[in-house]
Amino acid sequence: MSDVTPSAEGRTVRLEVARTSPDGTDAGRRDAFDVPYDDRTSVLDALQWVKDHADPTLTFRWSCKMAVCGSCGVMVNGRPVLGCETFVRGYRTSGLVIEPLAHAEVLRDLVVDTDTFLGKLAAVQPWLVPDGATRLPLVDAPSPVAGPGDEDAADLPTPDGTDALRAHGPTSGHRQTPGELAAFKGFAECIDCMLCYAACPQLDVAPDFLGPAVVATARRWDDDSRDAGELDRADVLDTEFGAWPCIQVGACTQVCPKGVDPARALRDAQRVATDTWDARERRRTSEPPREVEPQYPGWSPGPAR
Repeated sequence: MSDVTPSAEGRTVRLEVARTSPDGTDAGRRDAFDVPYDDRTSVLDALQWVKDHADPTLTFRWSCKMAVCGSCGVMVNGRPVLGCETFVRGYRTSGLVIEPLAHAEVLRDLVVDTDTFLGKLAAVQPWLVPDGATRLPLVDAPSPVAGPGDEDAADLPTPDGTDALRAHGPTSGHRQTPGELAAFKGFAECIDCMLCYAACPQLDVAPDFLGPAVVATARRWDDDSRDAGELDRADVLDTEFGAWPCIQVGACTQVCPKGVDPARALRDAQRVATDTWDARERRRTSEPPREVEPQYPGWSPGPAR
């Protein structure tokens, strides 16, 4: 339900909302609504008021309402924002034109398709790629999980038959200093809201570009001292549609609601792609050919540079 209640002064603001049917027949249509607001009313609250009181068919995404889930991204007067943290009071004189995020296929009204984005994200292996050689014993350190029942837990095999708890449990782990954590923590703040994609002008001319958030996520793992996947990710970033379409306009960093700096991530990725070229070439010539991975849904990296 909407949290919006008419103010004592009876203030309203005009919303013009882009509407699109699943079959695309309404593309370009806008519906106008006069919505009551107070100083606490967000764009998301206003949209919910429309759905509750004016048009129940209005479709948009939302979840947490506190700028964590990244679901409620929309364009407001041409700028990508999170609906939950953007307040209507800032538009009381101009009104609001609310549209779906740019550079994404519209499914209905303000809802865009995220499949292509998720395919690009999967391509950079957005997870910790382990390297057994980097695992260090926690010398003289007490187990952080030791307690009643640990003896029984250590006897439980993993699905592949190995005793992972015994091999990599309370007596071993990855040491990481505060400085090593700080190296990637900024990029780890990304919430995959896709605002940076809506802001990026390069996606107008290179829609297959991996894009700012995906490259920032790749750098989040590459900069993690526990990770061993940098060369694999560099193989993806050093392609026609990897990191190279970026020309450092910086719009992605300007609109990021979490203070992530995707523009820096892209600069770093281009540098790493260059610096690791020799190492990747040696690996390609010295190792047996690896099995070709299935294509990521909706995205192809293009030829290597």
